Amino acid sequence: MFDAVDRAGDVFRPGAFVDAMPVPLLMQHRGAPVGTVIAIGEDARGLRVEAAVEDGEVARLVRARALPGLSVGYRARAVQQGAWRAILRAELIEVSLVAVPMQPTARIETIIDL
Repeated sequence: MFDAVDRAGDVFRPGAFVDAMPVPLLMQHRGAPVGTVIAIGEDARGLRVEAAVEDGEVARLVRARALPGLSVGYRARAVQQGAWRAILRAELIEVSLVAVPMQPTARIETIIDL
């Protein structure tokens, strides 16, 4: 979510991920990919990710809401320091399915079983 301070005191600004390309989909920022990022980009709220979870056990955890959040691994490329660190540009490294996201509003909104 843009303009919302996360648990680490960072806040992503619109345009931070304007150049985002598909990256690995991980579980809890570790290990081998558990799926594929199909589409990624900014919308009015923040970074929007569409992905297919290909690991059966991870898919079960997502459906059970044991992994309800999303988190991103990134390198800050342009920042502005104030009361919080504003991330103006970031290089996206990976997206993870997580139990507790750094940004509390970063949630899985829709699950589609294929």
